[in-house]
This record gives sequence, structure tokens and C-alpha cells, in this order.
Amino acid sequence: MQLIENLHGTPSVSLFVECETQAEVDAVFGRLSEGGSVLMLPANYGFSTKFTWVNDRFGVSWQLNFQET
Repeated sequence: MQLIENLHGTPSVSLFVECETQAEVDAVFGRLSEGGSVLMLPANYGFSTKFTWVNDRFGVSWQLNFQET
């Protein structure tokens, strides 16, 4: 069996997570951004109460969202 080395993520695929609270967005953002890169800081961008976009340390792209109802 051959192992895959240096596997990199791609921005064409991103995991989208709908969080239940703003605090959850902040907590998940904190964990995912450790050793990763931030594409959009957690903030209100007009289309969402709180949104952030981050690549984790493995290069996986995550979009975290909280929408107040």
C-alpha cells in the first residue's frame, strides 16, 4: 500500500458549518485557525450575523456561520 504524502486542500471545496451560537463560531474558529490560515476574520459581513472562513493546519477549508433568527 502506498501512502499519500503532502496532500493539500483546495479552495474549490469548503466545509460549511452552521453554528448554534456566536460563542461556538469563536471556539471552533480558535481551534481550526491554530497552525492554519485565516481567509475572513469572524465578523458580521451583512449576509450573516457572524461568519468566518479559515484553512486548518491540514489545508482543509472551513466556513463557519451563525445566523440570528
